[in-house]
Amino acid sequence: MKKSALVILAVFAFSISAFAQEFQGMAVYESKTSTSDFKSRMDGNKEMTPEMRKMIEERVKKMMEKTFILNFDKSASIYKEEEKLDAPGQSQGGFRMMSSMMGVGGTYYKNVKEKSYTVDKEFMGKEFLVVDTLPKLNWKLENETKKIGDYTCFKATAVKKVSASDFRQARPKKEEEAKKDEKTTETPKGRTNFMTDFEMPKEVTITAWYTPEIPINQGPESYWGLPGLILEVNDGKTIIMCSKVVMNTKDKVEIKAPKNGKVVKQKEFDETVLKKMEEMREQFQSQGGNRGGMQIRMGGH
Repeated sequence: MKKSALVILAVFAFSISAFAQEFQGMAVYESKTSTSDFKSRMDGNKEMTPEMRKMIEERVKKMMEKTFILNFDKSASIYKEEEKLDAPGQSQGGFRMMSSMMGVGGTYYKNVKEKSYTVDKEFMGKEFLVVDTLPKLNWKLENETKKIGDYTCFKATAVKKVSASDFRQARPKKEEEAKKDEKTTETPKGRTNFMTDFEMPKEVTITAWYTPEIPINQGPESYWGLPGLILEVNDGKTIIMCSKVVMNTKDKVEIKAPKNGKVVKQKEFDETVLKKMEEMREQFQSQGGNRGGMQIRMGGH
């Protein structure tokens, strides 16, 4: 195990020394988040028509399956969703708010040399600029390998703390917890709010696949810190898979941090989101029901 890790690091060091000073690359990632838990909770809503359910499932599927582009050089990268034209009415109302919480925001900038990141996010019509220190994962390098495209990849695992505002990580509560909350939640008779059965875990186990053949300390979203470009990440709910890599791209992209929005730390942004969600929950309950609002409990396992 230790010998294998040393070999990988040696290959990484040799490869990176051969890279040109003006090196730049691009990788395309397909991100897919499981919606099985979401669908199971819709089964309990007796008022939902088949047509309404189909419409919701299609929109949720669209939010959960996206394509992202990572442009990188030796020390920095920008990761953002591939631009697509939405059909009229597809990004309005509650679905627009949900969509903003189910991704990484507009542009996710990482500088591994400075160990910092900047990401612009929109929430409830307001723009935020989250600027903070890159989370350092304690990666465990494994011996297992597999091919992703033309690249030989090595497996690595780590435990990651979950951001309180990343609602992709919402998981079903244990049955006894769900029943307990049902007794304390004022929901009109005959109406079911499926999100009352969800909670956020404190941490998740990450499985990543990286290739030393591309000696860049980068990856999609907030992932970094491995001796090679991360081509696949699986956190148990979301799988991010690289579908294309272009090295030494002819058309250079300016890799710089976004600048628009109120500057906040990650913790401050998370607290803002949770506070607003709680305000919405209380408002909906005071009006006689949740109306499908999200009620997510922090600190589950």
